[in-house]
Amino acid sequence: MCGRYTLATADFGRLRARFALRESLEVRRRFNVAPGDDVLAVIRPDNDRAQVEGTSLRWGLVPFWSQDPREIAAKTINARAETVAQRPAYRDAFERRRCLIVADGFYEWSGGAPHWITLPRGEPFAFAGLWSSWRPQGAAREIEPLRSCAIVTTAAAGAVRALHDRMPVILDPCDESSWMSPQTPPEELHALMRKPPAAAALEYRAVSRAVNDARHDAPDCLDPPEQAALF
Repeated sequence: MCGRYTLATADFGRLRARFALRESLEVRRRFNVAPGDDVLAVIRPDNDRAQVEGTSLRWGLVPFWSQDPREIAAKTINARAETVAQRPAYRDAFERRRCLIVADGFYEWSGGAPHWITLPRGEPFAFAGLWSSWRPQGAAREIEPLRSCAIVTTAAAGAVRALHDRMPVILDPCDESSWMSPQTPPEELHALMRKPPAAAALEYRAVSRAVNDARHDAPDCLDPPEQAALF
């Protein structure tokens, strides 16, 4: 499960270099990314083999065939690695539109208390993601499509198992291009989803209950719990 995450780094230059983000793309610090938000991602538009593009996607995948994007998006923030190739909501995106979702930490709750899970030194990383492009049925091609995404999850590993039985798939940097490539065979994709390269290094700490409010996106989300105001 991944229902909230962060992109709290202030080193935008390093982040842009790490993910080849163009200067014109808006990047800002996020302390409480929630479903329905626009999130920073890297895609291959039109399944292009060479071109990658940093962009903004709505979190909550809307399949191209959906009749009601608002209804389905609330149910499609996460795609289970074990069933992603079979589920109708994700099947097309898994086959044709895989992406990177840029983050530097994610939240999990245990005993009602939120915890922030990161790599050492707060290194940014990429969740394995899926994306889709949707237009209303019969809409003209000139209408801007809704581009949306889901985060792929797998069985928890490493320190995360103490908090929850699921976690997002965090890709090793050397596997990111394979995840996005249209040439990668399905068996290799499934191997990547089962491979938790960063799990052994993940660490966590308890944080402020301010993060419980999905509308609250501020630095105090990462305060220690003893410094948190009551929410």
